Amino acid sequence: MTDLSRLTHQPRIVVIGLGVVGAALADELTQSGMRHVTVLEQGPLWETGGSSSHAPGFVFQTSPHRTMSLLARRTLDKLDGQKVDGQWLLKRLGGLEIATTAERVHDLARRHGLAQSWGIPSRLVDPGECAELWPGLDTTSVLGGFHTPTDGVVKSVHAVRWQAERAVEHGARLVPRTRVVGVTRTGGRVTGVEVLPVPAPDGATPEHVPADVVVACAGLWGPGLARDLLGFELPMMPMEHCFGLSAPVPGLIGRHDVLDEASRPMLRHQDFSLYLREYVDRIGIGAYRHRPIPVEPDGVAGADEFAATGVHPAMHPLTWEDFGPSWDEARRLLPELRDVGFGEGFNGIFFFTPDGGPMLGPVAGIDGLWLAQAVWVTQSAGVGQVMADWVVRDDPGVDTHELEYTRFDPAVVSRDWTRARAAEAYAEVYDVVHPQASTGVQRGLRTSPFHDRQRELGAVFEQANGWERPLWFEANAPLVDALDRVPERDAWAARHWSPIAAAEAHATRTAVGLYDMTPLSRLEVSGPGATAFLQHLTSNDVDRAVGRVVYALLLDDAGGIRSDVTVTRLGPEQYLVGTNGHRDRVHLESRCPDTVRITDLTAGTCGLGLWGPRARDVLERLTDDDVSHQALGYFRAKRLRVAGTDVLALRVSYVGELGWELWTTADQGRRLWDSLREAGTPSGLVAGGRRAFHSLRLEKGYRAYGTDIGREHSPAEAGLGFAVSSRKGDFVGRAALEDRPVRRRLACLTLDAPEAVVLGHEPVLARGAGPGQGAVGYVTSADQSYTLGVTVAYAWLPPELAEPGTALDVEYFGRRLPATVQSEPLVDPEMSRILR
Repeated sequence: MTDLSRLTHQPRIVVIGLGVVGAALADELTQSGMRHVTVLEQGPLWETGGSSSHAPGFVFQTSPHRTMSLLARRTLDKLDGQKVDGQWLLKRLGGLEIATTAERVHDLARRHGLAQSWGIPSRLVDPGECAELWPGLDTTSVLGGFHTPTDGVVKSVHAVRWQAERAVEHGARLVPRTRVVGVTRTGGRVTGVEVLPVPAPDGATPEHVPADVVVACAGLWGPGLARDLLGFELPMMPMEHCFGLSAPVPGLIGRHDVLDEASRPMLRHQDFSLYLREYVDRIGIGAYRHRPIPVEPDGVAGADEFAATGVHPAMHPLTWEDFGPSWDEARRLLPELRDVGFGEGFNGIFFFTPDGGPMLGPVAGIDGLWLAQAVWVTQSAGVGQVMADWVVRDDPGVDTHELEYTRFDPAVVSRDWTRARAAEAYAEVYDVVHPQASTGVQRGLRTSPFHDRQRELGAVFEQANGWERPLWFEANAPLVDALDRVPERDAWAARHWSPIAAAEAHATRTAVGLYDMTPLSRLEVSGPGATAFLQHLTSNDVDRAVGRVVYALLLDDAGGIRSDVTVTRLGPEQYLVGTNGHRDRVHLESRCPDTVRITDLTAGTCGLGLWGPRARDVLERLTDDDVSHQALGYFRAKRLRVAGTDVLALRVSYVGELGWELWTTADQGRRLWDSLREAGTPSGLVAGGRRAFHSLRLEKGYRAYGTDIGREHSPAEAGLGFAVSSRKGDFVGRAALEDRPVRRRLACLTLDAPEAVVLGHEPVLARGAGPGQGAVGYVTSADQSYTLGVTVAYAWLPPELAEPGTALDVEYFGRRLPATVQSEPLVDPEMSRILR
């Protein structure tokens, strides 16, 4: 990415698109002191033709994703109280979600917990209170509700105008009816864009607009722009969504003027995938209860057609066969609509991504080019703030791992994949989605060489970034009967789980387990300067002897944790780096000197974790090499011949037991699996899945990036200070760490009741806190400890509450579960199990 601090002039920044994101970004850039900001918009100003022009503007803050909730809150806070021509931009009507099934009542309690975790005011209400909040609501089938009083509705076109005009006041330039037809670059760095007027006369020559930074905020046209101008597939899919307005409602006539517009909360009837709101004297109805209707990029009308015909590119004719059932349900739910006819409607086009998140960040391989795509009105102003901080200071200020478009590996991204995953995301907008559920589409894209063997053992799989990963193995079911105690769970916690996980964890602690590690991304970093390169980018000292393994962090300039890695030295200038996925590869490549090569080994290699007190017994049966503790100590690496296969053995353990990661080429993987299985039979070897793996790592206190730690946290706060070396020279983030205060800590809790279970994201409250006092922290990850017979939860807390012995409560579906902060790790703090 372009280092703006090195420019000798004010950077020239071009923003493509003036929807809610482009306008917010232009405003925030000029607020940050940028004076040469140009916004190019292919449509007219304000109502530009994109989804911002027709969006209903709901801003519901509560989300399972903390960062998305934070961005929604920022959006509301920025627009609150602002006006354009006397009309409000934001009205905090509040949100009301109703439940008509027992399952939804249960889920609303979960959403209330999420709101508490993220600091969003909320309460659960009974049917009578629902009727008070929305007078006239038929509560015959309503069992309860969830009220969020600070949620609001945004007039998106007015929000575009207010932010854009403020940007102009600070020096920005808006250029409407101008289409970007090319992005110019020199030596891998963006130099500007090529533009044509809309409409363009025949034979017109594109004009060059110079730029040091270009940010694509093209909305619906983003996938086409990425494919046609940038040469890569952007995983976002425009989809049609039915929306209609009733005819005027007698009871609303005269209640609101066009400036006031609404007084009742935004209403969501999620059991019918339906939302409703007032529009002056009408009721607006949005329907998700219909088939997914994807729109290919060439199905979105272009700027020329919009200019010539005035037909809105993002509004297609309403398909009544899709909308009709929702109209009928709206009339059942709201008696005021029963004698009112239908007014008008349309199918609005907006976009979905495979996981529902936005597509932000610097574009790989093109210095100075950025994306801010797939952003709804809900997070728009917040995204503008984050992007401006990111572009100007390289510090977005929030955890970005769920926001960056590079979270999707190009190995799995295709039009078919995007279409199928986006359709699934559309269908699940209002579904009750379990946090441990996995996608049901596009399965089997990436499998390890062991996949067939795992299926023979009855593996139950999940999918992670295209990879099939075993959760547990049904072949191990008989082992459950031999356990001293068989764990139990409530119905919600028992979804996507099996007590077989406890048997696999027990076998790993008492005998030996075999775990598929193939989905872990692996990079070879080599060539002159590789050592200096990794020393600069990582927090720990990786300049160790050949054969040493080092755990290190990738920090940003502010000292936040952008990832954690293992670095194995294979030669004087050759390293194996275990990363957290494609994001890390892009990060390393963007800073890689010409003399250093980065090669992704993931697809051509495979790995197994062999762990447990009898792991050495198994390995010694298959190799003539010395694998004693003296010959191959902890955090050491060595090449071995194992059953004739060439293996790189890393003496590391993510489960807290003696053992190795064993890496080989994909063609030899099947033999390695079969040999270990056969040799392990006398030692009680058991194939283990991710559910056992997750429990074991929590018992040992090992952090998971993206779940427990992220860019908002420093190493000291995360309990990872040991991964920062003070002995080596300068590295990214070092200066910031010297002055960065510890504002919170990641602490280990155990629930006092052995039978209690939580899963993650639950609010943590001070012991004895009364209603309304708010959460003091939140759970990151949790699971049952099958070794200790308690539930372990890691949580971010104020430092004073993170001390061992502190009594706290974790709220789980409205129940207060007493918990106590513990010293960590819970299992084997002396490391005697590993250092054998």
